[in-house]
Amino acid sequence: MKLVLWDIDHTLIATRGVGREIFGHCFEQITGHPMREQAAVDGMTEPVIFRETAKLHGITSDRPMFEAFARLSAEQHELRAGELRERGHALPGAARVLAAVAALDEVEQTVVTGNIRAAAETKLRVFGLDTHIRFPIGGYGEDDDERAELVRTAIRRASQCLNTPLATQDILLIGDTPADIAAAKNNHVTVLAVATGRSTITELRQAGADLVATDLEDPSPVIQALTDG
Repeated sequence: MKLVLWDIDHTLIATRGVGREIFGHCFEQITGHPMREQAAVDGMTEPVIFRETAKLHGITSDRPMFEAFARLSAEQHELRAGELRERGHALPGAARVLAAVAALDEVEQTVVTGNIRAAAETKLRVFGLDTHIRFPIGGYGEDDDERAELVRTAIRRASQCLNTPLATQDILLIGDTPADIAAAKNNHVTVLAVATGRSTITELRQAGADLVATDLEDPSPVIQALTDG
């Protein structure tokens, strides 16, 4: 059995500003302060982004505050699903590569994302990318602050759900940031980095990616990574 761990934002989809607008709305509702600026988001988990954004506004946040934010964010993603569909888009090749991986024997696909699970499900569903994803075995922002721990969470959940131990060499993480690469390396799993976000091919190689691709329009790098050996 092999397991593919997908990042979402800038790997499979782009929200084209809708995600930031939802974050800002929820931030203001929970903290009572309009969001003047947002902390760095690339590769970060939602609780860290919320906490660091709060700090930028002189606010000390806590876990209950983030949990209230997360509940509201889940509601807002669902309420604005139509807008997300209209303004955002699936990245070129995303549907094709998910289907190609699903056609392989004994390969499961899930997500490791800084998003909360409800938002992750909505984002992929509105673009028709949810069909081949097993959400219950993923790792999500509400699970831990650290992306590396989300990888461990997903591996543990997958092993329990599939009732089989998963060797690190049978796991492939696909993402677009150095943070994705670091999380994979921390867990000794193979990482394929795609230059569909803000990082270049050169930056992804320098960050230690095992494999790199310009985008997902050609599914062969992903398929080859899963079938070699």
